[in-house]
Amino acid sequence: VKIKINMRVCILGVGLSSLTLAKALVNLNIHVDLISQKKNIKINENRTIGISENNIEYFNNNIINIEKIIWKLKKIEILSENLNDEKLLIFEDNKKYLFSIIKNSKLYELLEKNLLKNKFFKKINKKNFVNLNKDYNLIINTDFNNIVSKKYFSKKIIKKYNSLAYVTVLEHDKITNTVATQIFTKKGPLAFLPISNSETSIVFSINSSNIKREENLKDLINNYNFKYKIKKIRNIETLELKSLSLRSYYDSNILAFGDLLHRIHPLAGQGFNMTLRDIKIISRIIKKKIDLGLPIDSSINQEFENKTKHKNFIFSNSIDFIYELFNLERKSKNKIISKSIQKIGNYSSINKLFREIANKGI
Repeated sequence: VKIKINMRVCILGVGLSSLTLAKALVNLNIHVDLISQKKNIKINENRTIGISENNIEYFNNNIINIEKIIWKLKKIEILSENLNDEKLLIFEDNKKYLFSIIKNSKLYELLEKNLLKNKFFKKINKKNFVNLNKDYNLIINTDFNNIVSKKYFSKKIIKKYNSLAYVTVLEHDKITNTVATQIFTKKGPLAFLPISNSETSIVFSINSSNIKREENLKDLINNYNFKYKIKKIRNIETLELKSLSLRSYYDSNILAFGDLLHRIHPLAGQGFNMTLRDIKIISRIIKKKIDLGLPIDSSINQEFENKTKHKNFIFSNSIDFIYELFNLERKSKNKIISKSIQKIGNYSSINKLFREIANKGI
């Protein structure tokens, strides 16, 4: 006989990580209050995220079906300007797609609309976080700027890349658009990420010392574009790039989550995938507690940290290592690194290993 336990979880922040986690928890019949200090959140129409095939399957089966709003990619090509745009690595699997791109705004709208109709969910605008510990079994914080973050999660490892990510969307003539391209340019990594047959998302990470004020970013994008007949380049958004890892994931019944927990360079499109893997793990821990009739308490946070911290640290540093490799090559103007990666990537077993890590993590 299952013991019914009344469980209430509070999530601080209203980003994609918060909404996705909230949906996963209400699916377990857990009461979730989503607390925001801002009434209205503006989601940039040009921002996109990449989700691996394994995580799409998890999303569809355990969170909400997103098949109608994703754009599936069959192939990923990695090029280097240092080798005259030769292909360093090609990832493809004839039997299935590798990766999907989704607009942040579409995913946000789908999740929010569904949650607001759910009896286990409540969205609250609140600036005062006094007595939250007394009201909730578990508090999950995803917000960088609130008092909870400043009080409990100030100890972190931060690395600034001295770079900005320039994010926009290309509108172009219609083509069969299922191949993503990443070019390691002399100015920094540039990704072309298809989101439809006539739209492609751009993420161009440029070192601050590599761009001149008089340079037109739209001209730079056109210089590296070899595929699209561009009709329009939408408004360009800029983001400061840095990596971040918290030293401690929790304090008592308060858990850090999402980008507050770990942030990585966008060159591999793995940031949100890391969060989805975290959601899988914490959902399993909580479900196991429920099935055993045990309370939702701080022991969940300890178990979550034990299961994820080392994996997240290794994965985050692996992405940083890739960035530094190509950054070293860019500075030295040497082709050895690109040539070595090109040679290694030709081994089918190693290529498959790279695909598996990108798909499922470590």
